[in-house]
Amino acid sequence: MALTTPEEMAKIVRKLRKADPAFIPVIKNSPLCTIASKKYNRGHYETLINSIISQQLAIKAADTIINRVRVLADGALVPENIVDLSATDLRTAGVSGAKARAIAELTEATISGTLNFKKFPKMTNEEISEALTSIWGIGRWTVEMFLIFHLGRLDIWPVGDLAVRRGWEKLHKLPEQISQKDLDLLGANFAGYQSVVAWYCWRATDGDSSTW
Repeated sequence: MALTTPEEMAKIVRKLRKADPAFIPVIKNSPLCTIASKKYNRGHYETLINSIISQQLAIKAADTIINRVRVLADGALVPENIVDLSATDLRTAGVSGAKARAIAELTEATISGTLNFKKFPKMTNEEISEALTSIWGIGRWTVEMFLIFHLGRLDIWPVGDLAVRRGWEKLHKLPEQISQKDLDLLGANFAGYQSVVAWYCWRATDGDSSTW
């Protein structure tokens, strides 16, 4: 993951202001975008496990379940420990049956080498997306958040995220809801820094997506 310095991010934000002045108010009222500003301590596998468990749960509830699974895995969310946990073990910790299956398939793919995280730095967004969505239970949104917040990819345009669409509508004072298709087309105006645009759309809805 190549880190983006504050100076580099400020340059991107200036480009955004020029490309679409509708973003000027939220940029002025927000801190500088933090995407790719630091490396995460968690590995790829652990990050995805956290994401799977957290889907459709409040932060506190998700954290409780993640900690329970961590205890069952002898304190480490690594595939070598998770593989020994049965679906029953995971359900006892509060993991749903569907999420337990996703965790099992992710773990198997990681251990077998079908999913090779070491190759991710040289893979395109599309290649990583294809590799991860081949795992049952990992969808487009999870992959996009992984690419943006974990890998620090600046060129992701998550139009399927409701908050991004609501933020865009609010900033542009649209009288009607914008479709994913229409917003997807508009993303071409921000090629190379679409993730940053999405981040400020989140900010416009008072969201804190950086906690993903």
